[in-house]
Amino acid sequence: MMGGGLDGARRLMEGENRKAANVSATLKRFGQYFGVFLGGVVAALILIFIATWAQVVSPDYIGQAVDCYLFPQTTSNCWFDSTVQSAIQSNTITNISADVKIAGIGHLVLILLGLYIVGAVVSGLGFFVMSRTGQYVLRKMRQDLFRKLQSLSMNFYAENEVGNLMSRITSDTDTIQQVLSFALLSVISGALLMVWIVIKMLQANVPYALLSLAVVPFMAVATVYFSNQARKAFRKSRQEMGNVNADLQESLAGVREVQAFNRADENIDNFRRVNAANRDANVRAAAFTSALNPSLEALGYIALGVVVVVGGVSVLRNEPLLGTSIISLGTVFAFLQYVQRFNQPITQIAVLWTNIQSAIAGGERIFGLLDEPIDLQNKPDAKPMPAIKGKVEFDNVSAGYKSNVPVLRGISFTAEPGQTIAIVGPTGAGKTTIINLIPRFYDVTGGAVRIDGIDVRDVQVETLRPQIGIVLQDTFLFSDTVMNNIRYGKLDATDDQVIAAAKLVAADSFIERLPQGYQTVLGERGSGLSQGQRQLIAIARVALMDPALLILDEATSSVDTRTERLIQKAFEHLLEGRTSFVIAHRLSTIRNANLVMMLKDGEIIERGTHNELLAKKGAYYDLYMSQFRREEEPASGNGTAPESIPAK
Repeated sequence: MMGGGLDGARRLMEGENRKAANVSATLKRFGQYFGVFLGGVVAALILIFIATWAQVVSPDYIGQAVDCYLFPQTTSNCWFDSTVQSAIQSNTITNISADVKIAGIGHLVLILLGLYIVGAVVSGLGFFVMSRTGQYVLRKMRQDLFRKLQSLSMNFYAENEVGNLMSRITSDTDTIQQVLSFALLSVISGALLMVWIVIKMLQANVPYALLSLAVVPFMAVATVYFSNQARKAFRKSRQEMGNVNADLQESLAGVREVQAFNRADENIDNFRRVNAANRDANVRAAAFTSALNPSLEALGYIALGVVVVVGGVSVLRNEPLLGTSIISLGTVFAFLQYVQRFNQPITQIAVLWTNIQSAIAGGERIFGLLDEPIDLQNKPDAKPMPAIKGKVEFDNVSAGYKSNVPVLRGISFTAEPGQTIAIVGPTGAGKTTIINLIPRFYDVTGGAVRIDGIDVRDVQVETLRPQIGIVLQDTFLFSDTVMNNIRYGKLDATDDQVIAAAKLVAADSFIERLPQGYQTVLGERGSGLSQGQRQLIAIARVALMDPALLILDEATSSVDTRTERLIQKAFEHLLEGRTSFVIAHRLSTIRNANLVMMLKDGEIIERGTHNELLAKKGAYYDLYMSQFRREEEPASGNGTAPESIPAK
């Protein structure tokens, strides 16, 4: 149904404004992408596991240095040095020489240094592998997103701003890239480090560990609250950034109209409002981000205070803590290291988590677009379109762009192979809708469109459209050479074939006068050329295709009289043996048509040849007398250039 584009726009807007959406579902979708590159993920996780192990075991060696060499006690467990452990057990600690202690401390320092070096190297490798994997994931995501955008129907693009869609591939994917490059693995390694540290602390002394970790629930509450608020703010920020891109794209694309109507100030004010909304959303996100970090740091200092006070009291009084063994000074030092290393990833995760929230918000927007239903696609049993012979039949066709708002009603006609069908009528009569149904840019809501007896809905679109040549009033040229712009109609065409097509439509003469001829690189949308020249290149592009069907939305409406005559002569050869549909605004096009259809309010009110319709003296006759007849006046010899009808 042609109302699918409007429904799609509504679904997208609902997706943007829904509550902090299903985070688990979004993370699952990310997981599916990473699953394709599972080897890189596993390698990165193994490297990070090794780096985390190096951080976790180092506090044990610091505790050994204190309890076994600096302040040895009978309760110390010096598993690192059997000689010192034997002396402690035999109560001959004082017999341990200074050289033995210095040597033992030296060995511990070397071990700690080795652990730090190994941890740093392995951690760096892990981040490199993960970043590399993330880039592959991001590339596939962009490819899927671009492929989706290419598959969506014209209806969808009619209802969604291009700038907003572009932000999905640019701004949203950039946000995700920042996370994949650093934040994701930092969060994973930090979470692993915290879990491992908790296990080590519990193994060392359960009551002491529980007291040292007493502030963790408060940290969790602060993290959840601030990160949830930040996620909502970042989602709003992503949405407003899309609006900024959409407004910017529209303003730049329409800069000629802006200057012609002297509306620069109004555009600046409008952009200021959109930009201010984006600023406010980012400021709100920054407020929650800024509040989270100091809150966690304060709680971290409280945790360190608990370790020092509780452990210090136990050491000074030489009393066990809550019925457990007496806490040694080395254990206090080790716990200080544990708590510091536990708090560090919490603070880091809190900061990076806001980036991850922003990436999740961007991911929601991307996956929302990827999940957008394609309202026009091939049937499961669709077959390739055979070579078109040229018979086109509209059988009681109804169509509309919105539900329950028909544009065409009961359209029926048949175009035989080789015929030219001219379509005339006022604005909004449904002329463009008719030609859009033939290549199946939209689907009918009733009836059928058949080519050579085959319903266009029963064939593969990719085999139908290459056999139909289309030239519209709004010509689009790419920022490429003239040669490649014409070759776009047939990518395997030789240079000679391109030049022949240009000569056929009288485009060769002005192309040769360009600075580099056919190798001249055009500006955006063909800037630097006149509208008529752009139209000639578009016509040459279709001529190169050598299509079975032609659709022309008044392909000569923007050229001068001399050029129009040349094109009309070229069309005599180009249209020969081909079925053509022309939305006509010039009498020269209509006069030679095999069938002229007069449309009004979505219905065919008159049909016949030019002369037959004039003889009826109906609606077409009135149109001719008020507009077309002016084009015949120059034939009297007064030299006045033919005048075209205003576009409908």
